This record gives sequence, C-alpha cells and structure tokens, in this order.
Amino acid sequence: MLRPLTVELLPYDPRWAGQAAVESDRLVIALEPVVLRIEHIGSTAIPGIHAKPIIDLLAAVSTLAALDARRSAFEGLGYAWHGENGLVGRRYCTLSDRATGRRRIHLHCFADGSADIARHLAFRDHLRARPALAVEYEAIKRACRDRHPHDSHAYSDCKDDWIRRIEAAAVAALP
Repeated sequence: MLRPLTVELLPYDPRWAGQAAVESDRLVIALEPVVLRIEHIGSTAIPGIHAKPIIDLLAAVSTLAALDARRSAFEGLGYAWHGENGLVGRRYCTLSDRATGRRRIHLHCFADGSADIARHLAFRDHLRARPALAVEYEAIKRACRDRHPHDSHAYSDCKDDWIRRIEAAAVAALP
C-alpha cells in the first residue's frame, strides 16, 4: 500500500480538465491498442468543488492481461505501478512530478465493460448534474480532511460510506 499523503483541498481549477485531457492523450497514444479510452473522474472532474490537486483518470483497457504485459511502457512514461492495490480487477498507477515529488495523477485501469467503469462514471455524472449534491460532497470532504489532515487513507475511508450511498443511487438511476 502507498504511504498516506497530507490532505490538501484546493478550490476547483478549470485547468484540471485540460491537464486530464493532455495526460489522457499521452497515455492513449503511447499505449494503443491496449488503452481504449480514458475518462477524467474524481473530484477534479466535478466543476465548482474543492479537490485534492491530483487528477484521477480511469482507463478502459482491452484486457488486464494485455495491460500487465505493457507494464514497462507505463513505467517508461514515469508511472509507478501498484498492481491491484486493494481492488480486485483494477490496475493502479501513480505519476508524480519529477522535480517536487508531488503526486500529479492517479490512474485506475479496468477491463472494458467492467462494472467499476460504469460505477465511477455514474458517480461523476450524477454529481455534475446535481450541483447541490456536489456541494454536499465538498462538505463531507472538508470534514474528513479536518479529521485526518495528514492521512489520505483515513480521509478516503472517512468519505467511503457517503460515496457508496451516492454511487448506488447513481448506478440505479442509469438508463
């Protein structure tokens, strides 16, 4: 498991979407045909709310076996490879700034068609379409940050029940 980080929440920055797009393009170009598409997820993908300044990306991949075979390509792009990192069916990679060591990207990879892809996208889209709910999420995030300012793992655990509840509602609302 990765070491916990200090939890820093910053106001929404519209540049996050551009940063996500640039990194997504870089990954797709370098890792075709294994990486099929990439989506910007997480709090930096929800306009108007505070977020940790780390871009979360979700990659739909042809198969996990094909992705595993391209591990060295990910590492060649500067990513640290963490395997499943506690979530069966996922491959998790992180990209940190070489000069500062600050984490820049969390990359969550799932086989195309995985229910985890639908879950992540449903949560993101549900909050984007419901600004009042996004504000409620921001309040949860702030409260969890205040309780666990130096432990990103405890911060994530603190938000988990709320996220799971909203994810379930978002998935249930899918057409």
